[in-house]
Amino acid sequence: MTSVQEPPQTHASSTEGSTEMRSYYGRPILKDPVWTWEIPTYFFAGGLAGASSTLSLVARAAGNEPLARATTYISAVGDAVSPMLLISDLGRPERFLNMFRVFKVTSPMSVGSWVLGASGTANGFAAAAELLGILPRLRLAAETVSALLGPLLATYTGILVADTAIPAWHEARRDLPFVFAGSSAASAGAAAMLFVPPDDAGPARRLLLAGAAVEGVSMRMMEERLGFVAEPYKTGTAGRFSKAARGLTVAGAALTAVAGRKRGGAAAGAALVLAGGMCLRWAVYKAGFQSARDPRYTVNVQRRRLESARD
Repeated sequence: MTSVQEPPQTHASSTEGSTEMRSYYGRPILKDPVWTWEIPTYFFAGGLAGASSTLSLVARAAGNEPLARATTYISAVGDAVSPMLLISDLGRPERFLNMFRVFKVTSPMSVGSWVLGASGTANGFAAAAELLGILPRLRLAAETVSALLGPLLATYTGILVADTAIPAWHEARRDLPFVFAGSSAASAGAAAMLFVPPDDAGPARRLLLAGAAVEGVSMRMMEERLGFVAEPYKTGTAGRFSKAARGLTVAGAALTAVAGRKRGGAAAGAALVLAGGMCLRWAVYKAGFQSARDPRYTVNVQRRRLESARD
């Protein structure tokens, strides 16, 4: 009987000291995510809608009607666009509707689908009532529901991507929700500033600046916690998106702070922050693909866990 010889394996040096890892013929261990361009766009639109819903109720409670009205419309548009993006990615509408057949609290996708459905319904009703000037009490009730769901809608996508085997996402599970929360808040403030007179946009400006700060700090903490697994966020396409996101957000926040109530400067700063928020979602999206394709991030992370368990 002839013996079967095992195919040779390729070796690649890890960035963690002299440790080596192996993968079969150097091929990726994980498959690429199946998501397409609609998903990072949805991450941005859903985050914007969620944070805008919360800002809307705060503005309403403070008696800032121009800001409350604008953010109600912004959140309704974001909630309306989000299902269209998901359906486009899934290919058929019934696949999206099938997500509502059950509610599974342990599934970020199931919870997120129901949050999006409830938020979209509430925001749609609130926007229609606002536009027609009818049913103020029911409108306020709908705004309250969407505002309470807003933080979940703005952050659950960070939990969703972390609930996978993709190293750049899974290892960042403690930080990605905070990164998305900060970016969503900054985007909501920026979007409101584009449609609200400067005298009424004070809360939106403050939300933009606070959100940009949370995003920047959370992103830095995430990269430090990830160690070598943060490489995809700094190299390749993801790295370029990360640098663009950081530069645009910092520049937009600085311009917003300097411009104050000057309409032109505030609008320019808001536009930069919105562009930075979109680039951030694409950076996270692309980093997942890059880490899945390089077996180092899978093998060395698992080896590090085994060594920690032995100690």
